Amino acid sequence: MNTVMIVTGESSGELYGSLLAKALKAKRPDTHIIGIGGERMKAAGVEMVAGITSSFGISEALAAYKAVKATFKKAVDAMDRFSPRIVVLIDYPDFNIRLAKAAKKKGIKVLYYVSPQVWAWRKGRVKTIAEVSDRIAVILPFEEEIYKGTGVQCEFVGHPVLEEIESLKKDKSALKISLGLDSERPVFALLPGSRPHELKSLLPVMLDVVKKFKAEFSSYNYQFVMPVAPNIDIEKYRDYIVSLQDEGVTIKKENAVNVLSVSELAVIASGTATLQSAFLGTPMVVIYKVSPLSYAIAKLIINVKYVSLINLISETEVVKELLQSEADTKNIMLELKKIMLDKGYREQMIDRFRIARNIFSGRQPSIRVAEMICEMMA
Repeated sequence: MNTVMIVTGESSGELYGSLLAKALKAKRPDTHIIGIGGERMKAAGVEMVAGITSSFGISEALAAYKAVKATFKKAVDAMDRFSPRIVVLIDYPDFNIRLAKAAKKKGIKVLYYVSPQVWAWRKGRVKTIAEVSDRIAVILPFEEEIYKGTGVQCEFVGHPVLEEIESLKKDKSALKISLGLDSERPVFALLPGSRPHELKSLLPVMLDVVKKFKAEFSSYNYQFVMPVAPNIDIEKYRDYIVSLQDEGVTIKKENAVNVLSVSELAVIASGTATLQSAFLGTPMVVIYKVSPLSYAIAKLIINVKYVSLINLISETEVVKELLQSEADTKNIMLELKKIMLDKGYREQMIDRFRIARNIFSGRQPSIRVAEMICEMMA
């Protein structure tokens, strides 16, 4: 039996891993898939050897060091125990580059799916990733060019977020009802991210925004929904969750794409959800906060003008990005008012979303990566 190992380190990557597992099972039902991920990958038929252990930023990574080290050992042990033909690595560079080196030493082929954001920082990693990978599948159109001249075969396969979106039911009223929402009332989505530091810093902000928005726009009769990633331990944030629920916010496990698809407005932590919102045509405000130390270091080494994927792809400020101290209630409310009350501004944003989505249309990344795995196993 052919064994494939899929390794991811956070919620968005785990979604891609689950979609890939389903595509691979459909193409090669006899394939044994093991991996590191969460509930979605498990539901897709992946035998889990360890759970997600993610972090972001310098100080956040230090706090998670022991857990990451233990997970790495489990991953290496799994390679020895199951002898996978191929290891598929999804983003998560600090962990996966090390794992790729371990796999290569064991004679296991490496497919890097969802390249780390080397275009933003640590560009020296391009050569390293190329050296430890047999093939690379990238999900952003400008990434293919980065690996030219490295000697590794690299292909732009499209973005798996669009696959998930295209599988949605089109009837918004029915979808609202399935989410336990009023089909007649507008929806305001709150997406605070999936990493511990994101939730810790952004949940208080979102709570304040809900209170302020309800006070100023009560006549609009909005209903508020906050989808949370399936791997989040909600109990750790119980105080904020209860406070949000007291303000009428509906908390949903998973369902981020479903919620965004029925929403008229969204406040979103910078990450994959910004692209989901854009592909769905849902206007948004992007916010983000890390520790002061992480931000200071990031400013020195990150070489991009924008942090949200929709702005990066569009090469212009399609959506407002409010970072660090700017991510406060006042600034968020100003942008929300502009989206709601300035029809031209809102329509221009949605039109640019449509242009960006067209770049990815017609591609089936999970199926293509499954094909690449089969080619590598031949």
